[in-house]
Amino acid sequence: MRVQPRHVHTHTRRALPSVLRQTAEPLLVARGTVSPASVRGVASLSRANTNSIPPAEPWRRHPSSDPETPTVFTFYEKDTSTWQYIVVDPRTSEAVIIDPVLDYDPASGVLSTATADGLVSFVEHNGLKVIRILETHAHADHLTAAQYFKQELNGDVPVCIGRRIKQVQETFAPIYGLELSSLENVFDVYLGDNEEFKLGSLSCHVLHLPGHTPDHVGFVIGKAVFTGDSIFNPDVGSARADFPGGNVETLYASMQRLLSLPGDYRLYVGHDYPQNRDQTCFSTVAEQRAKNRHVKEGTDATTFIQWRKDRDAVLGAPRLLHPSLQVNIRAGRLPPPDGHGRVFLRTPVKLDVKLE
Repeated sequence: MRVQPRHVHTHTRRALPSVLRQTAEPLLVARGTVSPASVRGVASLSRANTNSIPPAEPWRRHPSSDPETPTVFTFYEKDTSTWQYIVVDPRTSEAVIIDPVLDYDPASGVLSTATADGLVSFVEHNGLKVIRILETHAHADHLTAAQYFKQELNGDVPVCIGRRIKQVQETFAPIYGLELSSLENVFDVYLGDNEEFKLGSLSCHVLHLPGHTPDHVGFVIGKAVFTGDSIFNPDVGSARADFPGGNVETLYASMQRLLSLPGDYRLYVGHDYPQNRDQTCFSTVAEQRAKNRHVKEGTDATTFIQWRKDRDAVLGAPRLLHPSLQVNIRAGRLPPPDGHGRVFLRTPVKLDVKLE
């Protein structure tokens, strides 16, 4: 599987107080090839002039409900059904970006940044200061835009993930022929269980939520909880737990941990798969307890665990499984180019017969 590199023009940025602005012509996203020297992670992907890119329109703006809770801007990426979040302390304009997405077409091998560019433009037009890029886990269904955001936002915004990502890297590095040493310290911050950090005047709490993947974490900021794939909206229910390192029993325990939070807390999910309704990004804990189709109140662990195992046994692999994991365990970096400037992603092949 080949990734089409992009033509590159260099540019720089400067930072203003509480504002991130572009000061020179940015990189142009276009088909073509680039020299090996111009490919640095996702540095071969970039943008047209920032003034020509309109800011992404949030699906909703969820204003702060109290002094401990942030304002949340929600963005739905339809191709992978992914929710991306820009979470803001309204008093300081400091922000974090949660689970950003790169655009990838597996049929053509073309990787682009249209979705990410809209979010970068949103940040700049609203005078936000992004202090962290947060990953809930190593996603298997979309490629993270974390490194691209870091590049576009002065290159000094840390990319953060739960510390158990190292377990995921150890699992998948040999599958894709990667040296484990090449994955050391590719993330900037490895978050510990129950770790606290600040978003302006707000306190952010890291919640370990294993099951879907072993590295999975959520983020609790006041009454806003960013759950990733540890729970879905009530009519969708739960995520699969059959990836290497996944575990149905621990997924159930993680969902119960979320359902034990106060009833008015909002659970912002990582994906939504609407049927006969518009997409939506959150439900309250009380709504989840009453309506979650897989773990509502009264559902015992044995029933859920058996159902989830039976369901996972007939699911196919996610469409972007292999490209996603190869990029995401690198914190959003692409594999290095070959001598001709070409970037390739590997797809393991299983053979039932011997082919000469």
